[in-house]
Amino acid sequence: MILVWVTSLLLLGSSLLVCLERLTALRIVEVNTIAMAQQDFMESEKSVLACEKNLSNLSTLSENTCFIQSISKNHWLITSKSKPAIQVHVALDEKTGIATRLNWRQVFE
Repeated sequence: MILVWVTSLLLLGSSLLVCLERLTALRIVEVNTIAMAQQDFMESEKSVLACEKNLSNLSTLSENTCFIQSISKNHWLITSKSKPAIQVHVALDEKTGIATRLNWRQVFE
C-alpha cells in the first residue's frame, strides 16, 4: 500500500515537472514574440515618421516606405508598407510646411 502511494506521488511530481517545462517554454515563446512585435511596430512608426517629416518635400526621400494619399486640401493619409501597418492622418500647414498628426491607427487585415 505504501509502495503504491509513493509511486503515485512520484508520478504526480513528474507530471508537475512536465507541466512546468511546457509553461516555461510557452513563456519564452511569448516574450520573444512580444519583442519581435515591438521591434516591427517601431520600424513601422519610424517609416511613417520619415514620410510625415518629408511630406512637403517628397522628392527628398531616398526610398518610399509609405503609401501617401491626399484626402483633401492639406490633409494626407500616410500608411506604412511594413507590417504591422500604421495609418496616420496628417494636416500639412501651407506656410510653414509642418505636418501635424491628427490621429493614427493600426491597420488590421
